[in-house]
Amino acid sequence: MSEEKEEVLLFPFMAQGHIIPFLALALHLEKRQKYHITIVNTSLNIRKLRSSLPPNSSITLSEIPFNPSQHGLPPNTENTDAIPYNLVIRLIQASTTLKPAFTNLLRSILLQNKNRRLLVIADIFFGWTAAVSKELGAFHVIFSGCGGYGLACYYSLWLNLPHRRVDPAQEYFTLPDFPEALDIHRTQLPNNIAEADGSDAWSLFQQQNLSEWVNSDGVLFNTVHGLDSVGLSYFKRKLNRPVWAIGPIISAGSGSRGKGGGINPKLCTEWLEAKPCKSVLFVCFGSMNTISASQMMELGKALERCGKSFIWVVRPPIGFDINSEFREDEWLPEGFVERVQESGKGLVVRDWAPQLEILSHPAVSVFLSHCGWNSVLESLSQEVPILGWPMAAEQFYNCKLLEEEVGVCVEVARGKSCEVKCDDIVEKIALVMEETEKGIVMRKKARYVKDVIRDAVKDEDGFKGSSVNAMDEFLSAALS
Repeated sequence: MSEEKEEVLLFPFMAQGHIIPFLALALHLEKRQKYHITIVNTSLNIRKLRSSLPPNSSITLSEIPFNPSQHGLPPNTENTDAIPYNLVIRLIQASTTLKPAFTNLLRSILLQNKNRRLLVIADIFFGWTAAVSKELGAFHVIFSGCGGYGLACYYSLWLNLPHRRVDPAQEYFTLPDFPEALDIHRTQLPNNIAEADGSDAWSLFQQQNLSEWVNSDGVLFNTVHGLDSVGLSYFKRKLNRPVWAIGPIISAGSGSRGKGGGINPKLCTEWLEAKPCKSVLFVCFGSMNTISASQMMELGKALERCGKSFIWVVRPPIGFDINSEFREDEWLPEGFVERVQESGKGLVVRDWAPQLEILSHPAVSVFLSHCGWNSVLESLSQEVPILGWPMAAEQFYNCKLLEEEVGVCVEVARGKSCEVKCDDIVEKIALVMEETEKGIVMRKKARYVKDVIRDAVKDEDGFKGSSVNAMDEFLSAALS
């Protein structure tokens, strides 16, 4: 019977923030029991994925050869988690050399399954896969783990570099093909875009990569139409292709533990059980980001001074090996960890925490986040408003959307080099967590957004939400 299944091939970029939504999508598609699903990646990422798959999963994992040292990367560098940020572009450039192996894999799948269709779901960094798929007769979509609005800003910035066309003294500018985003401030540019001049490595890669999306048959977004229609309509008109909002696709336990760090989820739950409802602040900056040593020191002081209970996931600050030991005596206020442990006010966790389990606990009130889209969806699906501290990529525009349009976020800081002051952070925490007018309105809006998300994925009693319908339409376009 399994021989009759259509073939679906998923190809995420080699970064946890990309692999997590791809894995969640693969598991989501597997439930339909209609498809033979394969996830393709390099060997170390496949090994990691193998440990993340449920024991009874029918998903196939396929390795594609990759030798990091041929590209000036340290040995065993197959994921952005393992390298400093300045080497990420080198890994991205190196990923284009996967083309011949990927083409051969597609050919062999099509040869073995002559009478069945092949659907390729590829990462936003793999624009080149669209032309390969088209040539071989496979249906191809780009799958974005980012939201529509954030990615529309990011896409437009790379293709237009509008900040280069205005007077350097001008702090604000607009996007020529996405005026709906209104004004963007220079401090809302990630470093690689701020420094781009069109001939640098990032510009050359992105201008090639993003312009290849038009060869695709459409774009899938891990987002909800009711939250994100403005960004989605940008891609519809820009690419003249269908756009499907199928989110949120979230899988519990999808965060991967760092090297030897982390906390037992049971201990985390026990700690939260002892806290009153909506009293805890959760602080985490995703799997790739960290802040500077001076920012970390100010944040530590603020967490202690604000008087709220908190869970803080820490990693070594910028400039130190992200996988090295965390030196609390050096990077946090003196005696900080002991004091917050003794008082029961704080839980300082190294490297990794079970994010979705924490956010879904009734004791959690607010999430201080880098505004990566996976984290945003996990937070809002649990009715938890956000204190935004965007750091890279499209996070600045996710934060902008959530603060200016949706009303569930207050920006607490911006970027990895901005000066932050303890008093400012304390003030923002109080604004959102206490019974201020702003805090009350934000919590009300977070409740509303949770309902929008819940309705989008509802599939019961003859009712199908927007994301369920979008998934049906997408699969019907791809495989029927």
